[in-house]
Amino acid sequence: WIGIEGKVLGHFTLVASYREKMEMLIGALSKEYPLSVISGDNSADRNRLENLMGRNSTLLFEQSPEQKLAYIRSLQEKGKKVMMIGDGLNDAGALRQSNVGIAVSEKSNNFTPASDAILDAAQLHVLPRFFALSKSNRQIIVSAFVLSIVYNLIGLTFAVQGILSP
Repeated sequence: WIGIEGKVLGHFTLVASYREKMEMLIGALSKEYPLSVISGDNSADRNRLENLMGRNSTLLFEQSPEQKLAYIRSLQEKGKKVMMIGDGLNDAGALRQSNVGIAVSEKSNNFTPASDAILDAAQLHVLPRFFALSKSNRQIIVSAFVLSIVYNLIGLTFAVQGILSP
């Protein structure tokens, strides 16, 4: 607030800014996965985040590093696989506890021992494409194993009959 001699002349409102293409990222991820925000910040941005993420998302504010860790553990105790994306030192315990921990960094050469991966903050929006690529690669690997087994069974059948030599 700004005032002179007890008279209010105006005020500043600080609004949190999100990374570029965050809406696109959240939209893509929320179609396939339940999302949660576990933040150490206050809840001033709750309405904006609810609109962005949907009312079914879990939004937890003013969370200590221990509370973040406890939340990850509670999800895992329910049998859920948890991927944590964090950008602060206070996320280290939760990143380590999660099944997959991704540290987001403005400088990709930062040392983040608690995470499984370090992602450049400018590339965060490509995460859904990375997931799609990983699923495609998994299908290719499974197909290759199936083809290999079929090929070897056919070859073994001919080899046992003496029709096919080594």
